[in-house]
Amino acid sequence: MIVSQIMTANPFTVQPDTPVTDAQDIMRREKISRLPVLDNHKLVGIVSEKDLLYASPSPASSLNVYEMTNLLSKLKVKAVMSKTPQTIHANDLVEDAARLMRDADVGGLPVLDENDNLCGIVTESDVFRLFVDLFGVRTKGVRATLRIPEKPGEIAELSQVIGDAGGDIISFGTFPGNAFNNAVCIIKVSGISMEAFIKAVEKSIIEVLDIREA
Repeated sequence: MIVSQIMTANPFTVQPDTPVTDAQDIMRREKISRLPVLDNHKLVGIVSEKDLLYASPSPASSLNVYEMTNLLSKLKVKAVMSKTPQTIHANDLVEDAARLMRDADVGGLPVLDENDNLCGIVTESDVFRLFVDLFGVRTKGVRATLRIPEKPGEIAELSQVIGDAGGDIISFGTFPGNAFNNAVCIIKVSGISMEAFIKAVEKSIIEVLDIREA
């Protein structure tokens, strides 16, 4: 899956000279946590809710509410934004966006098109929503975590025995095991009981790590 399939297209934006108070109003109204900053239609930064929070006077300040509001109204986005934001392209893979967000410790990435113009924004929430869909969380079934041999044809064999037992695979993922010769498989199936599932796969796996109705 590519970034354009999960991103928010045509996101709300601000300009470098937008007052911080206006940026705060947009975030509150639209329930968003970050805004790309455009100058002549080109991405020049990104401002987050955290950036605006740090820019706000402390509650312990001796300033009154009027003075605080007046001070913030004079403060521009360009003074608090991140000027060299991490970006991703619309045709890049979703997993690359997730890796970049994790490595850079950011919660969202501006998305650029083939001409390096802003076309969207992808956030942690978009990745979490995809994660939920990939694991079939909203579909009832038997969810099992299995330790399986790391060998060619293992996944095909599992799929075959589950299908032969009447099961329908909802989701399937593999992860590194605790040694070079095994892997961990998380699988969710419908149309089959836990007992029937275990009987179907027991000769093809090393062990059942967890199994439940979910």
